[in-house]
Amino acid sequence: MVVERQLMERQEKPRREFGREKFLEKVWAWKAESGGAITQQLKRLGASCDWSRERFTMDEGLSRAVRKVFVELYRAGLIYKDKRLVNWDPKLGTAISDLEVQQVEVKGHLWHIRYPLAAARFDPSDPSTFITVATTRPETMLGDVAVAVHPDDERYRNLVGKEAVLPLVGRRIPIIADEYSDPEKGTGAVKITPAHDFNDFEVGRRHDLPLVNVLDATAHLNLAGNEAFLRDVPASAELDQTLSYHGRDRFAVRKEIVQRLEAASMLAKAEPHTHAVPHGDRSAVVIEPFLTDQWYVDAKTLAAPAIAAVRAGRTAFVPRNWEATYFNWMENIQPWCISRQLWWGHQIPAWYGPDGKVFVAESEAEALSDAINHYVANGTISGDAAAEMRRQASKSTLLTRDEDVLDTWFSSALWPFSTLGWPDDTPELKRYYPTDALVTGFDIIFFWVARMMMMGLYFMADAPFHTVYIHALVRDERGAKMSKSKGNVIDPLELIDEYGADALRFTLAAMAAQGRDIKLSTQRVEGYRNFATKLWNACRFAEINHCATVPGFDPASAKETLNRWIAHETGRAAREITQAIEDYKFNEAAGAAYRFVWNIFCDWYLELAKPVLQGADGGAKDETRAMTTWVRDEILKLLHPFTPFVTEELWQVTAQAPRDGLLALAPWPKQRALDDLEAEAEIGWVIDLVTAIRSVRAEMNITMATEIPVVLVAASAATQARAKRWSDTVRRLARLSEISFAPRPPQGAVQLIVRGEIAALPLKGVIDFAAEKARLEKEMARVTSDIARIDAKLGNADFVARAPEDVVEGEREKREEAETRRLKIDEALARLKGAA
Repeated sequence: MVVERQLMERQEKPRREFGREKFLEKVWAWKAESGGAITQQLKRLGASCDWSRERFTMDEGLSRAVRKVFVELYRAGLIYKDKRLVNWDPKLGTAISDLEVQQVEVKGHLWHIRYPLAAARFDPSDPSTFITVATTRPETMLGDVAVAVHPDDERYRNLVGKEAVLPLVGRRIPIIADEYSDPEKGTGAVKITPAHDFNDFEVGRRHDLPLVNVLDATAHLNLAGNEAFLRDVPASAELDQTLSYHGRDRFAVRKEIVQRLEAASMLAKAEPHTHAVPHGDRSAVVIEPFLTDQWYVDAKTLAAPAIAAVRAGRTAFVPRNWEATYFNWMENIQPWCISRQLWWGHQIPAWYGPDGKVFVAESEAEALSDAINHYVANGTISGDAAAEMRRQASKSTLLTRDEDVLDTWFSSALWPFSTLGWPDDTPELKRYYPTDALVTGFDIIFFWVARMMMMGLYFMADAPFHTVYIHALVRDERGAKMSKSKGNVIDPLELIDEYGADALRFTLAAMAAQGRDIKLSTQRVEGYRNFATKLWNACRFAEINHCATVPGFDPASAKETLNRWIAHETGRAAREITQAIEDYKFNEAAGAAYRFVWNIFCDWYLELAKPVLQGADGGAKDETRAMTTWVRDEILKLLHPFTPFVTEELWQVTAQAPRDGLLALAPWPKQRALDDLEAEAEIGWVIDLVTAIRSVRAEMNITMATEIPVVLVAASAATQARAKRWSDTVRRLARLSEISFAPRPPQGAVQLIVRGEIAALPLKGVIDFAAEKARLEKEMARVTSDIARIDAKLGNADFVARAPEDVVEGEREKREEAETRRLKIDEALARLKGAA
C-alpha cells in the first residue's frame, strides 16, 4: 500500500502496468530502505530484545510455515473457497479486512421509494397499490430481489407472500417476513439486496434468494450482459434506459435514479440523514460490500477451543473487562476472508487445472504431481503424456497459480510459533512455546489476539500466551486522538531527542492506568526528565560524600535510627513496585518508584543525613555512607525497567570497582524483612511535623525568612524525646525560632495534628488574622464561582453530547483541580478560626 501511494505521489504508472515481478522488486527495494526504521525506533526507546532473532513476515522460514498451515487447514476442511460478500476497496481493487475500514459520518439522504404491488395498478395516492421502502443507497436497488417486513408487523401481514415490481427494472420480487426488518425503523419495510449488503446477504441465505450483483470491481454499474440482473426481467423502454447506466460511476447513477423515481411519482420523500459510511483507511474511498469468490477460514470451528481457553483461565486478559469484548466477537464470529487481490504478501498455495479444478499443496511440484494423478485417473490425459509431464515438470503449463495473496493477519496469527522455527521441532520451540505475556492494543483483539489463540491451539495444542495485557491508547494532552489532519501528532523520536528516552518511558508508564487512555503532554515528559536529573544529582551527592560500596554490607545490621528508617522504606518500596509490576499496574509501580526516589530518598533521607555525612568521622558516618550506597543501588535496580539508559550508566560510573555485569542482568531486589516500625515512627514524626509547618507557611503566606516558634501541646514522653533529639534538624528545615512544650495551646495559635498529637504555631503578631481571613474568603468565593460555572456546563446534556470529548474531559479536570483548591482553603480558614 505504501509503495502504491509513493507511485501515485511520484506520478508513476500504477502497479498493474508495472507487472507483478517489477512491482515486487520495488516493494523489496522499499523494504531494504525503510524496513529497519521500526527496529531503530524500538532500540532508541530501550526495548531490550534479542535482536539476532528479528524476523520478517516474508522470510522463507515463515513462508514455509504459512504454506503448511494453509494446506493442513484446507485438507481438514477448515479452509475453503466461497462466493460471499467482502469489504471491497474499488480504488485499490482488493478485499480488505474490517480493521482497514473506517466509519465516516456523512450528511446524506434517506430516500423513501414506492415499490408497486404486482397485483395492483400503481397509484401514488393509493397506499394499497404499493409498499414503501427507505434506503441511503438508491443505486443498489437495481440488485433488489425481495422486500422484507417483520412477521409481527400488522401493517404488512396481508402482503407477505405477494410480489412487488422493482421500479426502473421491472423485476417481480417477493415480499417476505423476516425478523431482520425493524418495524420502528424507517417504513418498517426493507429492500433486500443480498449482493450488496452484509445483513441482506444473511436474509437471502435464510430465504434462498438469488444474488444479483450490479457493480463491477471499480464500483461502476455492471448491467449489460449481466445474466443474473436480466433473468426474468421483461423487455421495456424503462429497462433500456436503466441498461444505459452500464459502465458508469455509482454516485453519478444515484442522482439519475433519484430523478427518474421522482418523475415517476415513485419517490415518496427524501430526508436529510447523517449516517456512518465505510471508507478505506488507505484509499479514503467508500467501501462496497461486494460479491466475489474468496478463500475463507472456518473461524467458528477454530474459535471454540480459543473461547474455552479464556473461560478456563488458561489465558487471561488484563484489564479483565476486555474478556467480554473477546467473547462477544468470538461467539458471533463469521467466516474469515483470507484472500487479498494484491501482489505483496504470501501468495496462496493453490493451482488451477484447465477445467478449474483446484490443487492445494505446499509447492508447485507437489500440486503438479497431484494434478497429473487426478487427470490420469479421470482419463483426461494418458499415462504416456503424464510421464512426459513429469520429466518436463519445470516447463509444465498444466497449472495456473492463484494470483491472490493471504491477508497479513493470516501469517501474523502464526507468529508465536512460526518465529520459533515451526514446523521444525526446534530447541527454541520446545523452550519458548507457549510464550509468556502478549502486550497489544484493544483495537486488534479480534484481528490478531483471537487468531493467534485459534492457530496456536490448533497447531500446538496449547494457548500461545497466559496473559494478554491491553495497553492504553496514547492521545494528546487534551485527550483527543492524534491525527495528522488535526496537527496534534507527537513524534516519540522528537521527544527522545529533546528530553531523552528515559523521560518518555517513565511518562508513559506513570500514566498507564488500566482502562484509561494516556494524555501525553511535553510538560509531563519534561517533568520526568527533571526526575532523571534529580536521580543523577543524588548519585553525584553520594559520590562527593565518599559513599562507596561496602562488600558484605547488610542493611538489617544498621544501628542508626535514620539508616534503619531508610532500610525500612526501601524494603517497602521494593514490595510495592514489585507487586504493581506483577499485577500489570505500571502506573502504580512508577508512582511508587517516583515517591520513594524523589520524596523519601532525595528530599528526606539525604537531607537528614547531611549533618552525619558532612560531620566528624566515626561509626555513624561509615554506616550512613554504606547505607546510602546500598539504597542507591537498590534504586537503580528498581528504576531500570522504567529508565534503562540513565540507570545503566549510573550503575557503571558509580562503581569504585568494576561491576559483575550489566544492571539489566543484575538480580531484582530481594523481598527482605527490613521493617522497623520504631524507626519509622521517629523519622516519620520528624517528616510529618516539618511538612505540616511548611504547609501552614504556604497557606498563610509566611516567608521562609520569617522564623516562627512551635509549641508541642501535652506532648507524650516519646514525642518530647524525639523533639530533643531532632531539635536542630527540625528548626533548620521548618525555619523555627524555638521548640517548646506546654499543657495547652497558646492564644492566637494555629493548631496542627501530627501523628495524633497537637503542635501549635503562635502566629499572633506574625500575620494579620483579619486580613488573611479576608484574603482566603475572597479566594474561596472565586473558586466556588469557578466550580458552579463548570458544574453548569457539565450539567448541560447538550454540551456534554456535542462538545469534543477532549473539551469535556478538560472541564472535568478543571473541576477536580478547583475542588482540591477549595478543600485546602477550607482547611486554612478552619485553622484561622481555631486560632482566633
